[in-house]
Amino acid sequence: MLTIFTTAKPFRGHIAVIQRNALKSWMLLHPEVQIILLGDDEGGAEVAAEFGIHHEPHVQKTPFGAMRLDSMFHKAQELARHNLCCYVNCDIILLEDFIAALRRTAAAYAKFLMVGRRWDMDITAPLPFASPHWQSDLLNEVRRHGKQRTPDWIDYFAFSRGVYDGELPPLAIGRLFWDNWLVWKVINTKIPVLDASQVVLAVHQNHTYSHHPQAAKGIWDGEEQRQNFQLIGGHGHLRTIASAPYLLTPSGFQKNRLRQVNEWSRRGKRLVINGLTKLQTYVWHPFLGLTRPIRKTLGLRKRSL
Repeated sequence: MLTIFTTAKPFRGHIAVIQRNALKSWMLLHPEVQIILLGDDEGGAEVAAEFGIHHEPHVQKTPFGAMRLDSMFHKAQELARHNLCCYVNCDIILLEDFIAALRRTAAAYAKFLMVGRRWDMDITAPLPFASPHWQSDLLNEVRRHGKQRTPDWIDYFAFSRGVYDGELPPLAIGRLFWDNWLVWKVINTKIPVLDASQVVLAVHQNHTYSHHPQAAKGIWDGEEQRQNFQLIGGHGHLRTIASAPYLLTPSGFQKNRLRQVNEWSRRGKRLVINGLTKLQTYVWHPFLGLTRPIRKTLGLRKRSL
């Protein structure tokens, strides 16, 4: 039915709890779900053996130690038993609405990519999967206390096998831009991309970034982020969930009529950022350099002001 693949952080402390929650939720989606855990992070082999899922430790990494997108996607599709594949971040809980949406999409399109917005939720303990009401109880909690993220945050990519065939760049998974590039690639090949946010409630379990030596800064503003940006060829090769040409709604498939507005907004923001960067580089910094002797003489410092 479906092959899900992922990579995990070291199974320690709170991260271990939420990753086990995610993996277990995927196992309960359907009897014919194949799960592939990629990478050699601490505890991965033991958890895979406990859950009876496939563990593949041999994945290429960047010089900084992050899993490479090209290696992961090629390896997963080689190992996949099913035509439907899905990469999911290992902190995301998927529920029965995900399988229902995937079935509808696969019935309508021979080739496709399905993405959707996530809901952030504080979860600190193992979920009560033995309870017949665990899904409905979790949904109620998320609707009361969860926060839906903007379309920039992309945590699952459900696609028909072959959509990501061919050469892929060696992007660092878990840093910036790799997810936006995956959406751009499929849109650029004219294969249908669908936003399932209205019918799929994907639960992201909040966590820290203590697994990275530089914590959050290493994730959002590190060397791997800059290398990812260079490898994809800049902002022209980035898209978000809002860029999807189609929507999957409770009443069926619809064209995303706000797509162009979203694109204009995205380009407008980029122009503003570029303009401010140039203003800072060519006007503000030279002005500070020219006035530094005067400001020093007058004792004009940020602290004194």
